Amino acid sequence: MSSEDFDVVIIGAGFAGLAAARALRAAGRLVVVLEARDRVGGRVKNHQIGAGNIVEVGGQWIGPAQTRANDVCRELGLEWFPTYNEGENLLDYRGKQRRYTGEIPPLPKLGLADLGQSQLRFDRLAKTVPLDEPWTARNADRLDRQTFATWIRRNTQTASARFFWQVFANAVFAAEPHDMSLLHALFYTHSGQGTNSLIGVANAAQQDRVVGGTQLIADRLAADLGDTVQLSQPVRTIEQDDDGVTAGTDTGRVRGAYAIVAIPPALASRIAYAPALPALRDQLTQKMPQGSVIKINVVYAEPFWRGGGLSGQAAGDHAPIAFTFDNSPPSGTPGVLVCFLEGADARHYGQLHAKERRDAVVGSLRGYFGPKASDPVDYVELDWSAEEWTRGCYGAHLAPGTLTQFGPALRAPIGRIHWAGTETAAAWAGYMDGALTSGERAAREIPG
Repeated sequence: MSSEDFDVVIIGAGFAGLAAARALRAAGRLVVVLEARDRVGGRVKNHQIGAGNIVEVGGQWIGPAQTRANDVCRELGLEWFPTYNEGENLLDYRGKQRRYTGEIPPLPKLGLADLGQSQLRFDRLAKTVPLDEPWTARNADRLDRQTFATWIRRNTQTASARFFWQVFANAVFAAEPHDMSLLHALFYTHSGQGTNSLIGVANAAQQDRVVGGTQLIADRLAADLGDTVQLSQPVRTIEQDDDGVTAGTDTGRVRGAYAIVAIPPALASRIAYAPALPALRDQLTQKMPQGSVIKINVVYAEPFWRGGGLSGQAAGDHAPIAFTFDNSPPSGTPGVLVCFLEGADARHYGQLHAKERRDAVVGSLRGYFGPKASDPVDYVELDWSAEEWTRGCYGAHLAPGTLTQFGPALRAPIGRIHWAGTETAAAWAGYMDGALTSGERAAREIPG
């Protein structure tokens, strides 16, 4: 490892760290990026399934409102294509399977009305939470003292509406409603422009996919940075003094005037800091666990559901899978269904033998799509909680009381150490767009 002094040492070569390095390099600063993995991309990763086709086993979707992610793709010469969204969706709930089109699931009338009023109430409340400082929201203490589960119980009357909110919490946070404060759920929803934006396809967060996979974004950012990015260099220590910072890795020490820590809060807390971080910052990261998710791509010789007039989007209670999307490549062949084990299900099924887990997932898909779903030609999964340098996805969630008591420490620099990562973003927190903007924000903070 070079002993050269840098203007900025960046820890992490995910989207946040790479975006910070790109911005600082453009400003003429000398930077180095230290990445623990043997690859760049962080929570984004491609997987080859043959014939030049890939599936993403990490973050993959980009919506039209995620303007920075779209702009960066254009700047890097990448193209995108729409998530398959033609045909009818499936709702399979309490033993009844129904086909439908549009955004409104065919729930029982009382349940649909209950869902409508609760969603309207939730979205309205979310819009009142300031994105830059959610802990300053009106009635922030009251909102932060209760869990999302408490709000659901108090604001819905039907099992079907509560089922929707359970699936929403699993799908968006990879956590259970009782895991997080209501204030955090409201902030996150406002950050992503509302419930429909977070769970929808057309004009929503799941609208588009990058041709060749989203890891190409990281690969091309890193290629432009060249030797600036150093792989297989986990940072174990960060020492800070009046003149700069020193990052210690397994192979040496790197000196810089400033540091940007661009990794998940749970991992940032495992670095040994000298002097120790202030208690407020340290306790904040103790209360920001990563979500629990196993992402699964089930590959078929062809997308048989399309021939039956289906979009590949299914939702329901065929446990353990609560929802699916068509994740086939642009050509449409092979056919791919993407699904997830999230929250408590991820923790439970993650402890089973791989074959037991596969059988449960494929059996669930058979319940939605019929016998043809029983015979995949490939099965690809990644348990992000088991990844040493992630320890969970999609992002962190905050327990009750955390935002109001510790939130101001989320982005505040500590001496010469600055913080990036999608968890620190105001807009699209938890998404690739938020990661990119967080890195660029941290780069702007570095004194010129």
